[in-house]
Amino acid sequence: MHLLRRPADLACQQVVELVTEYLEDTLSRADRTRFEFHLRHCPNCTAYLDQMRATIVATGTLRAEDVAPDMLAELTELFRGWRSEEELPDQP
Repeated sequence: MHLLRRPADLACQQVVELVTEYLEDTLSRADRTRFEFHLRHCPNCTAYLDQMRATIVATGTLRAEDVAPDMLAELTELFRGWRSEEELPDQP
């Protein structure tokens, strides 16, 4: 069965892209309504939002000494690589 999506409906990918703004309460009232409507009808996106909330709680209790030295070195290297990519000029 093929259902036409109403223009006001959000797709799952859009919900994933908006989850941070939703959690930070920065969505417009209209977008928040659309987001919550989607959640009421999509158990997968509801589970994703729950996972994001759990991640925020878990990482909020993480201390520097909880990270193994080799993992800290790996994360630092990844961050440095990401930062250097960010500083590259745009290619034509």
